[in-house]
Amino acid sequence: MIALGGVAVLLAGCSPAPSPVAASSAPTAEPEPPFAPAYVAPADFDVAPLTGEPIEVGGLDAPSLAAKIDNHPAARPQLGLDRADLVFEELVEGGLTRYVAVWHSDVPAEIGPIRSIRPMDPDIVSPLGGIVAYSGGQQRFVDMMRATEVYNAIHGQSDTNDIMYRGRNAPAPHNVIVRAPELVARHADLAAPRQQFAFAHSLASSSAVRDGAAATSASMVFGSLASPSWAWDAPSSTWLRSMTGGAPDTAANGARLSAVNLLVLRVPVEVIQGIPTTRLVGSGEAWVLAGGKATAATWSKSDRSAPVRLVDANGVAVRLAPGNTWVELVPNAGSVTIG
Repeated sequence: MIALGGVAVLLAGCSPAPSPVAASSAPTAEPEPPFAPAYVAPADFDVAPLTGEPIEVGGLDAPSLAAKIDNHPAARPQLGLDRADLVFEELVEGGLTRYVAVWHSDVPAEIGPIRSIRPMDPDIVSPLGGIVAYSGGQQRFVDMMRATEVYNAIHGQSDTNDIMYRGRNAPAPHNVIVRAPELVARHADLAAPRQQFAFAHSLASSSAVRDGAAATSASMVFGSLASPSWAWDAPSSTWLRSMTGGAPDTAANGARLSAVNLLVLRVPVEVIQGIPTTRLVGSGEAWVLAGGKATAATWSKSDRSAPVRLVDANGVAVRLAPGNTWVELVPNAGSVTIG
């Protein structure tokens, strides 16, 4: 085991283990730009901006739908979480976490339960544009979210009365459900999201697989009640998620929550007036996991509207595999173990 800036890294079957910022194994004559575009898709095809998968040209012109998804034990299992293109996990009060999940290429009939907005959410959602759905929140946080260029769909407002409702899945406040396709269709005039990460054309050519070391698991501690973990599953070529305590994490339809790409970002978290606040504008250590391998990187975000960018030690853009991505915003005070 080696400690890398508070990260315990156990990388089996490799020697030596990667340094805090792993160098690319392939020599490069000139570094790529800090953020490289996705690979060039075949003629008559485009690339899905949030997954890097090939799609028909014009096939994803709709806006993305981000939503603040509850992760309290009473809110599980969540609706539609297994079909999100992107999921960000962040620390909130009480040692728990919540999600910002984003749907674009695959929008389920219903999503939820949604909860209230937090101060870091404008930094997460702003680069996407489109729509953000949530149940309200402290007025100062709602004002922050409304100040962005993202359309705010808030439970209890007149424009959402027919597409947000309290279900029977759980007791209030863990039961606000969104009719997702109707919400997206209502705002079809909004632009589709821009690309958020650099993508390789296949899992085998992704940076983690090409440059990384073998890894079969990842566990992390966000707070006293949030210690999720992931295990590599070769048959599905995905990482499978488990909840705190080790039980499989599933969606309401019984599907196991999984990710093709697992990003672990170490982030500063400041408690402001009792609210843990992730600082996402800045830079820090990151780990990128795909294909049963892990590689170290540096993440950076220049301002609220900029996407998160990932580069290796040579300044070359880290390319994700085509598919969905989970982003774990692990506090610097927490811990990460990759083995």
